[in-house]
Amino acid sequence: MIVAVALVSGLIHWQPRLDTWPARLSVFAVPAFAEELVFRGLLVPGRGESRHAVRWIAFGALAFVLWHVIEAATILPGAGLFLHPAFLACAGLLGLACAVARYRTGSLWPAVLFHGVVVFAWQVLFGGPTVQELLR
Repeated sequence: MIVAVALVSGLIHWQPRLDTWPARLSVFAVPAFAEELVFRGLLVPGRGESRHAVRWIAFGALAFVLWHVIEAATILPGAGLFLHPAFLACAGLLGLACAVARYRTGSLWPAVLFHGVVVFAWQVLFGGPTVQELLR
């Protein structure tokens, strides 16, 4: 679903930058690990840890989307892309997928890995900007 939204909206297009892939491995630390620690690790319970898991999953996904709006307004003022409705829809879908993975497995690592792979592929294969490009 994320790919469909991103393709239709033009957020992704085939633009491999294979020569820079080693430098882009850092996405597994920030944003993947850092964001997952907060939005899934702290907000989403593991299976059996809460009777209100669906609420926490939804809240975590929504908070993740809102974080990108706040980030665009404060930390990365050049990240107008983070305010694009299609980007926010993709962030919501990614947040939901990561939250479900966290809940079902009881572990943060599947969510970190999935989040990292998505951002890495976007930056290396599909024309997504790096943080450095957003700061320009």
